[in-house]
Amino acid sequence: MAPNAKPISQRKRKLGEERKIAVEEEVAKLKDAGFIEEVKYPSWLANVVMVKKSNGKWRMCVDFTDLNMACPKDPYPLPSIDDLIDGASGYKTLSFMDAYSGYNQIKMDAREAESTAFMTNTCNYFYRVMPFGLKNAGATYQRLM
Repeated sequence: MAPNAKPISQRKRKLGEERKIAVEEEVAKLKDAGFIEEVKYPSWLANVVMVKKSNGKWRMCVDFTDLNMACPKDPYPLPSIDDLIDGASGYKTLSFMDAYSGYNQIKMDAREAESTAFMTNTCNYFYRVMPFGLKNAGATYQRLM
């Protein structure tokens, strides 16, 4: 994060009843997995955004727009999908590794974790692991692979 970045606490957006229930269910799962933790006085605070998936269920996202604007871009080179496919041609067998909740396997730096704080109707939480939606999550994940 840029050293001169001013923390931003977003104004709370209202959620419909169905979305509130979906948020609480997802938060319970994330707490049980140890991915999030309650925070009392966060300096950064973002809204939850619920997105309807094609199967009719809800996906919980966090609006990290303000936090992402305060972070410089990590220039780590991401591989081109075309190069990966070209490199795999000519082989009889291909293996793929699917890392379960891949980003969630990467712990957040303790000094930066509270900047991922988000609000629900009942509490504020922060991610102990790297969430989706952070500007440099892809580069960080790729570097560790």
